[in-house]
Amino acid sequence: MTPRRKLFLFLIVATALRWLFASQNELAPDEAYYAMWSERLDICYYSKGPGIAATIWAGTHLFGMNEFGIRFFAPLLALGTSLIVFHLGRRLYDETVGVWAAFMVNCLPIFNAGALIMTIDALSIFFWAAALYTFWRALEQSPAFSGWWPGTGALIGLGFLCKYTNAMQLVSIVLLLAITRKYRGELVRPGFLALIAAFLPCTLPPLIWNAQHDWITIGHLSARGGLQKAFTFEPGEFFAFILQHFGVYSILIFALVIVAVVWAFSLARQKLKPRFLLAFGLPLWALYLWLALKQAGEANWTAPAMVSLGILATALWIERARTSRPAAILAVAALSVGLATTLLVLDTDALRRIGIPLSYEMDPSKRMRGWRTAARQLEQLRTAFEQRSGAPAFLIGSTYGVASDLGFYLEDKRLFGPGHPPIYFPESPQIENQFSFWPRYDEFIAVPPDQLSKDSYFTEEMGINPFHGRNALYVTDRGEERPPSTVKGGFERTELIACIDQKRRGLPLRQWRVFACYNYRSLSL
Repeated sequence: MTPRRKLFLFLIVATALRWLFASQNELAPDEAYYAMWSERLDICYYSKGPGIAATIWAGTHLFGMNEFGIRFFAPLLALGTSLIVFHLGRRLYDETVGVWAAFMVNCLPIFNAGALIMTIDALSIFFWAAALYTFWRALEQSPAFSGWWPGTGALIGLGFLCKYTNAMQLVSIVLLLAITRKYRGELVRPGFLALIAAFLPCTLPPLIWNAQHDWITIGHLSARGGLQKAFTFEPGEFFAFILQHFGVYSILIFALVIVAVVWAFSLARQKLKPRFLLAFGLPLWALYLWLALKQAGEANWTAPAMVSLGILATALWIERARTSRPAAILAVAALSVGLATTLLVLDTDALRRIGIPLSYEMDPSKRMRGWRTAARQLEQLRTAFEQRSGAPAFLIGSTYGVASDLGFYLEDKRLFGPGHPPIYFPESPQIENQFSFWPRYDEFIAVPPDQLSKDSYFTEEMGINPFHGRNALYVTDRGEERPPSTVKGGFERTELIACIDQKRRGLPLRQWRVFACYNYRSLSL
């Protein structure tokens, strides 16, 4: 069997196993959150474009609103990314590079996480890789115009609608064309202009939505990146950001990539291929390293850069492995450690089965554990509370993740009205997430004067709050001694009614606290 066929067989088996995982594991909080987006389709959302919601909508309309339906496209996107990496590596160098680059990508813990759970990263990396491939094809036919130019712009635009980071590819393209004498003229030729023209329509949904919502996404992204803080160098934040990468990309693989980048600098002065690959990795790295000087970001923010830098590292290490046995041993060791780390991360219970009591505080799979059981316990508490109080109660979650995941697994969702979530996010004068744009328990609705009862609680605009006077249960996993002021201040009184220590395999998983909140009256202004 040829190496190519072995790779394809590996990818087919990996995809099937990922689908199996998708059907047997509970949703992570972000997945449940994005699933709620897919039930409330919009042209854009508070922190992201519409790509993730549209993808989950398609999956759930094929297979239902369940774990498999929500995650259906994640393994397919990973398969697509792997095939693109193979074809780009083969086109740039040879088939050996393509095969090993695709295999290396599948040894990265962070890539496998994106292949198993449906978040924006799987979409972002797929479209990034696809645009990388089509742009190289466009350069191959330069100076002649080809459809690869607008195709690249469209792919960058689609990636942008999934994750705004993908627009950084435009910076990479301009940089590469500007520093490469042979292609500098492309900046004023029809191909590049067609690329920009194909990208621009994809900016309209975020622009229109944000124009209607006071440009809230800009403030959110600024806060996430620490741009609102005065510049100060925080060594702890910077080195924490770097160390994260050695974990999520596998320590040896990431080290070999760094070495390859250093090697490639001298080659890039004379050779186009390493220059091309560096141009689509280093600008993104530079951006987040600069931001990390004062506030560490998330390691997955740089993930798209690993597509080109991974191919580059594979090509350079294969070249050295052909003449150096230690280099070959080191490369094989890096892939082996990466694969072993990935398998361990995907099944951390393997350690517990052999007697190693791995704490769930150190277990990345914790976010996919215990939600269904917690939702059942919450429903039992609500039923008992309602029987004691003699009145129905609505639910409030401490975070968007808690509200989303518990809400997904509730059997009796009790939606108050169209568009309402099964569990609300605490009321707040500030917009904090997408829950702020859905029906809320703290908002007033307009009611014609002739429909107001004598007991209606209304404002001078004749609006009423249908939740006024109702009880609620506030549920949190943050160990709070009392509900936050935004919850406590909206009710006549609150009290702790349950503290549940959730365990799995005999080890503490998380602690749930449930507070009874009586007689909602809304926060004082």
